Amino acid sequence: MLKIPSLLPFTQSITASIIPSLSLVEKQIPLRLKEKLIKVMPKILQPSLRFVPFSAQKSVLIPALHSIFSEAITDGDFEFLQDKWLKISILDLQLNWWLSFDQDQLIMASPKDNIAEDVSFSANGDDLVLIAGRKQDPDTLFFQRRLKIEGDTELGLEVKNLIDAIDIEQLPSSIHDLVDFSACFLQNTHDELAVANG
Repeated sequence: MLKIPSLLPFTQSITASIIPSLSLVEKQIPLRLKEKLIKVMPKILQPSLRFVPFSAQKSVLIPALHSIFSEAITDGDFEFLQDKWLKISILDLQLNWWLSFDQDQLIMASPKDNIAEDVSFSANGDDLVLIAGRKQDPDTLFFQRRLKIEGDTELGLEVKNLIDAIDIEQLPSSIHDLVDFSACFLQNTHDELAVANG
């Protein structure tokens, strides 16, 4: 079983102390500032994330996915990805990941491997956070064209069903709290903007 990197305990303690404070501060931030934060955050993160080595991305992403989907992996629900490749693109961060399934575990290919994916999922980062935090479902975002699924239709449906079953409760509590806070912040801001502009 893959383990979360040793950096995690440090991250957990930082997150555990910051999240409650952020929740209180969020209520006092003016709506227009929150809107600005959502728009500018990808522009801040994107240049930095481009320099994160593939090995570092893999060492965080694969254990996190194994935590989230541990039950599905045990039940063999990922076998449809055997010898197939799924590309996940976070558009506004210009991040691309290629995932497959082999020997009862998820595997990740380097961009240098020039993998030809069988199916691809693409969305902006905030929409993926909303899905992970259960604030939006993939079907809604798909019909709003905020989530794009291209390639093998049958594979895409299998992947979408697994996304529907995401359980962030399986993540370490600090990461769960961060995802939950981020999703609530995004959804609350979107809801407030809809009322203000409605």
